[in-house]
Amino acid sequence: MELSPVCTDSTSTEGCVIKQDGGRRRSKVSRDVDIEIENLYKAIPQLAKVFRITDKIGEGTFSSVFLGEAQMHDGRRAMFALKHLIPTSHPTRIAAELQCLTVAGGKESVIGATYCFRKEDHVVIVMPYMEHQAIVDIIGSLTFEEVRLYIYHLMKALRHVHQFGIIHRDIKPNNFLYNRKSNTYALVDFGLAQGTADTQIELLKVVRQRAALKGGGSMGKQDTTQRSKAPPRPPPKTTTASTSLPPRPSTSLPHSSSSSSTTSSSATRKALVKKARCVSTTVPTSASRTNHTKDLSGLRKQPRPVFGERNLNSCTPAAATTKPAAIKAESLIQLVKSSKTEDPANRRYCAAGRGPLPVRTQSGGQKPQRAVQQGLTCSCYQSDRVCNICMSRKPQVAPRAGTPGFRAPEVLTKCPNQGTAIDVWSAGVILLSLLSGRYPFFKASDDLIALTQIMTIRGSRETIRAAKAFGKAVACSRELPRQDLRTLCETLRGRRPSPDEVTPLPEANRDSTSTRLHNIQDATPTHRPAEQHKDGAGENPSSLSSALPNQQEVRNSETDCKVELDERGWDRVPDEAYHLLDRLLDLNPGTRMTAAQALQHPLFKDL
Repeated sequence: MELSPVCTDSTSTEGCVIKQDGGRRRSKVSRDVDIEIENLYKAIPQLAKVFRITDKIGEGTFSSVFLGEAQMHDGRRAMFALKHLIPTSHPTRIAAELQCLTVAGGKESVIGATYCFRKEDHVVIVMPYMEHQAIVDIIGSLTFEEVRLYIYHLMKALRHVHQFGIIHRDIKPNNFLYNRKSNTYALVDFGLAQGTADTQIELLKVVRQRAALKGGGSMGKQDTTQRSKAPPRPPPKTTTASTSLPPRPSTSLPHSSSSSSTTSSSATRKALVKKARCVSTTVPTSASRTNHTKDLSGLRKQPRPVFGERNLNSCTPAAATTKPAAIKAESLIQLVKSSKTEDPANRRYCAAGRGPLPVRTQSGGQKPQRAVQQGLTCSCYQSDRVCNICMSRKPQVAPRAGTPGFRAPEVLTKCPNQGTAIDVWSAGVILLSLLSGRYPFFKASDDLIALTQIMTIRGSRETIRAAKAFGKAVACSRELPRQDLRTLCETLRGRRPSPDEVTPLPEANRDSTSTRLHNIQDATPTHRPAEQHKDGAGENPSSLSSALPNQQEVRNSETDCKVELDERGWDRVPDEAYHLLDRLLDLNPGTRMTAAQALQHPLFKDL
């Protein structure tokens, strides 16, 4: 494909502002967009020689998309989408997105890259432009057959990119374009893409390595393996000296002889006894809080558990010793011992014996009124509170890139092992929106609220069980039942009445309810009986009745709405559609359906 310059004679040298049809363009776009187009021409002057940028058609966190027209050598004009990346984007990330577009794009409803322009820190990726309609504008008029084809082509695109080891991470209707007239589709925006362990995109491997060095947790199974296969710990005496206490020159033990090892061990024990005596003083003063903060600094070297993960502190009783100070030292040693094989029941019994700790609820950020007691054993496991021990830990870092409302449960719970299943979950959320006619379906301000919204649909028990499967513990204040997906979608679409509307009233309350309704009707201007108006009281009944629709009009409108829904096929939604939705919204990523398996679903048997 070859282009010929179209702006050589029709643009000015200062800023390359289009003169040709300039008045028409400025009348359609705002002045701010006009300034952005002029700045883009200044940043990359080569664009003016090829494209005539007419409008801005999209904007995101990391890029802006413009509409450009170019004249081909065969004389025809073609439209292109010009994606201008923000100058602060990392070069490796930009190159990885380009490689995803060139390697996996151009087929199976995946957009490809046609050209790329760069000058200094400004990069523009040129892609074919596909005219499309926003889902939010047409969701109310879509037929079921259109929804079925939309999900089918989305699964084909996901299967294609997943074969290359690409995790898109931002699947949503705005990134899967749909042209209703031509029945064409396009998966766009690989700016947040990551690679799997066996990805074929070389630059995504570099991104994975950079994320692993920063502790991003995007290494998937490799990252989990490295965490689980940590080197064996030395004896607790030496470990405690190097983790929970300040570093000292005598901490490292020589291995030349047993006598020197014993001497160093006894010296370390004396230091531990002194430190334990300092910690055992629990006077509620600012100095004690400061010392306690220093003691907790050693815990920051361990990854902080999220949502009550069991990898907290061991509460195994310390070995009995003749010296009371040695008992205190041993209890301090237990503070930093790992508890990977610990039973949660033992934790609760131990915590109950040591007494409660000051906790901080999620709703308030007030400081605790007293210092932490000597045991320092975490007692907030599977509760709705966060203790000071957990607050002092280093936050766990995991990939969470994506759009709110489309993030999978493993992303919301900061699971480091994330794969292509997060894209399938996002596709399930899209199908849920299309079947229910509500977009966006989930809308939350933070990850905890988003997880709670998922619980209201999929159930709290199911969420807790799935989180346990991928190494997380979720606590819920009350049990939320699992919703039937067909009932939910048909209720939201108006196919069946809401449960609140069909709930019968108790016999004892019917008389009082009818009395209240009668009083309300008396105070409401409605159509009065003809006998009242014969005496001259009241107003013209025709004027009053015209202000509000009568029951017959309401019934007619409801009937017309149902007929319209029936004509679009929403009265014949098969059970296979909701079965597919249930499999796509599987809370456990290990058992969640893949894109390739979804294409074999009976819902798509004739496609």
